[in-house]
Amino acid sequence: MRSRGETGRTFAKIATLGEEGGVRAGETVWLRGRVSAIRGKGSSCFLVLRAIDSPSRTVQACYFKSKEDAEGSKRFLRFLNDLTLESIVDVKGLVAAAEVKSCSQGSVEVQIERCYVLSKAPAILPFLMEDAARSEEEIAASQGSEKPFSPVYQEARLDNRWLDLRVPANHAIMRVQSAICQLFREALYAENFIEIHTPKLISGESEGGAEVFRTDYFGRSACLAQSPQLYKQMAISGDLGRVFEIGPVFRAEKSNTRRHLCEFTGLDLEMAIEEHYNETLLLLHSLFKHIFLGLESRFSSELSVVRSQYKSLPVQFTEEPCILHWEEAIQMLRDAGEEAELLEDLSSSLELKLGELVKNKFDTDFFILDRFPAAVRPFYTMPCPDDERFTNSYDVFLRGQEICSGAQRVHDPALLISQESPKKGMPLEPLQAYVTSFQHGVSPHAGAGIGLERVVFLYLGLDNVRKASMFPRDPSRCSP
Repeated sequence: MRSRGETGRTFAKIATLGEEGGVRAGETVWLRGRVSAIRGKGSSCFLVLRAIDSPSRTVQACYFKSKEDAEGSKRFLRFLNDLTLESIVDVKGLVAAAEVKSCSQGSVEVQIERCYVLSKAPAILPFLMEDAARSEEEIAASQGSEKPFSPVYQEARLDNRWLDLRVPANHAIMRVQSAICQLFREALYAENFIEIHTPKLISGESEGGAEVFRTDYFGRSACLAQSPQLYKQMAISGDLGRVFEIGPVFRAEKSNTRRHLCEFTGLDLEMAIEEHYNETLLLLHSLFKHIFLGLESRFSSELSVVRSQYKSLPVQFTEEPCILHWEEAIQMLRDAGEEAELLEDLSSSLELKLGELVKNKFDTDFFILDRFPAAVRPFYTMPCPDDERFTNSYDVFLRGQEICSGAQRVHDPALLISQESPKKGMPLEPLQAYVTSFQHGVSPHAGAGIGLERVVFLYLGLDNVRKASMFPRDPSRCSP
């Protein structure tokens, strides 16, 4: 198809066939879909067409040899039987009542009149959609049978990610990711935030303690931004009041864990506060409530498709914020027999244990932990007024793992200078514009950074964050 002209054809959506208010039996339609299955029986051929925009939707299309045109129908049957799986075809046919248990559109089938191949897939693919769509439970249950199913391993999926994204559950994960961004924007626009776009090429580090990707910038050193942190704070100095950004974040950390990526999407926000950083905690709780409720009510069909392959339950959360103070969390861990240091960060195993304890005590998968030790937070974090060993900082946890980190920021430039570069391992020179913006006057403010892929990964109960990224980047993968 080279856009030579317009035929005026109207294509029906596969998802509407046989549905109330959609295409009913007796109507002739044009469909475009992928060939998901082919079954030839001498004088007949049955295809399963899969919707391109919604891979969980399928319909049976069939053709039978004609007595009136025996030779022509024989050639057409040969053409249909020679189609390859995953090819994209246009089909014209009559919608007829039928009972087809193997397709989502089970009350109808399409009796093929014409068929054209728009894009032909090779006969042999790296893996079959049927294999890639099986749940771990199905695979495990088959192991004692005569024909056990083989899993499609993660590397094969990621090497051919475009194929993997056609799997209904994986396709739906990307739609859930999009939905979270939509709900994030909705919630913040309702709170009078504005969306900003900050530089990703910067002259110095934006976070202490994290490695950066460095590059040459016309003879000068530059790096990819670890976060929009400094710029969203400068936006507050610019009196933008409440800002957010959805954009890429880069971390040159050699972490090959199931929850770390070298590039991910950050959902960042920053806001001027009037008296206390609790104002930001209340907003974060309201924001996540909007996301969780919105997903379950407005995107239930996508969640259902995901959960058919990757099992999970809806997130449990409290009506009012569940806020745990650092000292309280450490005591809970110690009471449970864990070795937890008051002034050291929590390990991944301690985070999971704390999530388990909070779930048992407060019946929630979602909580906020504040007052982190100063030694484990960035230089721009405001110290606690009652004990400077701790800070006005916080993390948000989902199912026992951190999905969001934030704090009240130091808005006093003298205090900022006194606790930055030497103590936190960051040079002052690249931060001069940042400091100057505060010296020119800035409102007290607080904010947070959320990892989009990690929210998707934990909300859906996936076993690896790479399933929540369209084309993941980790220390061993920079392609495709």
